[in-house]
Amino acid sequence: MSVRKLTLPELVVIQPKRFGDARGYFEETWSRRDLQGVGIAVDFVQDNHSLSEAKGTLRGLHFQTPPSAQDKLVRCTNGAIFDVAVDIRRGSPTYGAWAGVELSAQTGEQLFVPKGFAHGFVTLEPHTEVQYKCSDYYDPACDRSISWDSLNIDWPLSTATVISAKDAVAPAFDAFVSPFTFGPDQ
Repeated sequence: MSVRKLTLPELVVIQPKRFGDARGYFEETWSRRDLQGVGIAVDFVQDNHSLSEAKGTLRGLHFQTPPSAQDKLVRCTNGAIFDVAVDIRRGSPTYGAWAGVELSAQTGEQLFVPKGFAHGFVTLEPHTEVQYKCSDYYDPACDRSISWDSLNIDWPLSTATVISAKDAVAPAFDAFVSPFTFGPDQ
């Protein structure tokens, strides 16, 4: 496994080792031991799987508030996405900054998104599937979103955007009051 940090250093791209031959490939997609070895000591409790039929489907920017805040480990298992995380920790030197990375089934790269970051993605191909691990269970009382188009994110949209009704009415970033603060105990 190899890792690299994005421009926001808390965001880590993980590349599992693939072992390929004429049949295809095999890879370990998650190993607690390996992640702990690179400083990611998270207990995941829930796996989620989404299918987006249309290219240009945008999901996000989502997060859960404390006490049900979630770390996420995101991977694309079919197709490709442009995956984005936004620092929403008040007092952070990078508050409101975003970083994005293309994840695809072809490369197998994964993005670790810690608590205190809003997360979203847009599909770059039809029939795209995304799977992600979460460190806490879904809690509808803590489920929040920020408008995807309120932060000058350079989304690679070449087709009409398909979004949910929830995401269409999400508040803009400048009207948002974050429940997260920057620091070791966030």
